[in-house]
Amino acid sequence: MDRIRIVGGNELRGELPISGAKNAALPLMIASLLTKEPLTLNNVPRLADVKQLERILENHGVDLAVQGRRRGEDEMRGQRITFSAADIVDTCAPYELVATMRASFWVIGALLAREGVARVSMPGGCAIGTRPVDFYIDGLQQLGAEIEIDGGYVNAKAPGGRLKGGLVKLPRISVGTTHVIMMAATLAEGTTTIENAAMEPEVVNLAECLVAMGAKISGIGTRTLTVEGVEQLHGATVDVIPDRIETGTYAMAVAMTGGDVLLKGANADHLDAALKVLEQTGTTVTREKDGLRITKNGTAIHAIDAEISEYPGFPTDLQAQYMALMTRADGTATVRETIFENRFMHVAELMRFGADISVDGQKAHVKGVRELKGAQVMATDLRASVSLVIAGLAAKGETIVNRIYHLDRGFERLEDKLSRCGAQIERISG
Repeated sequence: MDRIRIVGGNELRGELPISGAKNAALPLMIASLLTKEPLTLNNVPRLADVKQLERILENHGVDLAVQGRRRGEDEMRGQRITFSAADIVDTCAPYELVATMRASFWVIGALLAREGVARVSMPGGCAIGTRPVDFYIDGLQQLGAEIEIDGGYVNAKAPGGRLKGGLVKLPRISVGTTHVIMMAATLAEGTTTIENAAMEPEVVNLAECLVAMGAKISGIGTRTLTVEGVEQLHGATVDVIPDRIETGTYAMAVAMTGGDVLLKGANADHLDAALKVLEQTGTTVTREKDGLRITKNGTAIHAIDAEISEYPGFPTDLQAQYMALMTRADGTATVRETIFENRFMHVAELMRFGADISVDGQKAHVKGVRELKGAQVMATDLRASVSLVIAGLAAKGETIVNRIYHLDRGFERLEDKLSRCGAQIERISG
């Protein structure tokens, strides 16, 4: 397997382009199943998860057309891809395609809405805790779907070929369930109300895409979404929002190493809670016309507690990166995880650098140390993996990060972007 080699100690300076958000691109791609007309997405990131979902959509009969680079464009600019689902040839998403990525399960809502039937394998993905599909199933049943689980597959059908609008009250805020139910409701008969819906920017991006395709959705960006079903949707052209998790990741890398970096294209409004905490650590955060500038002049990193919560709170996908930052803080910080029950797997790997971390249930107490030392470490999941890179950038000596296929799922050309800003980092082919 490929590895990443880092020699720490360099400040980060320059410009670093922010890619399109993976967590927005995936549901937008799935939305192409809802219409016979082409859906064009701008700023699609080049990631392993995107390629995997492309394979799944192609299996359903979706044609993909990728536009080439244009003169003068940055080579790291996102792709422009057109998805055409004129004819759904297969309503089954098989195990061998779905097993590696949880978000691929979301096709169930779009297939059920358009074709009235779907057979989707139970999902896979990162081992960061229990993430059952119960919410998806319950929500679709409240729209009239008949569902059975057989041999690791979820078999769903809409009696009469069309779902019925209804009240879907989510027992817990769930981004994935909000995506699935919202897509399913667009073509349902009647009106659907989704209560306790997720408010993440990626959910808003999908809702606005569906509206551009002819859906009738109100309450976008709130905890209550109302979807009035329509007979059919049409094509559209939509931009994938910039990745707020990538933005926060690189912001914390600058805060830890010192330096001055413009995160080009970043949207600070999508990351307000995390940026406020970052400022309290002694990092300067400046909103500029072209993005977000992060500056750290080498002074001490202040230890600041953080509590992870649903949007608009501090994102769970930045918890590991923030913990890495706190390993060098002046004092002790407590990081409380409230979303997933098994998202501290990176702690043991951070301690290989010499970090001082103790875990108490859903809380991690991070006591800052004067110096981290480079180490051999192993990536455990998509987001935690990059916390090891951040630690390596600040550590003394050489760090090798193994099993980086996790990184390739969610961070586009990470080593190239960091190298642009002065990091000594390279990929070593397996």
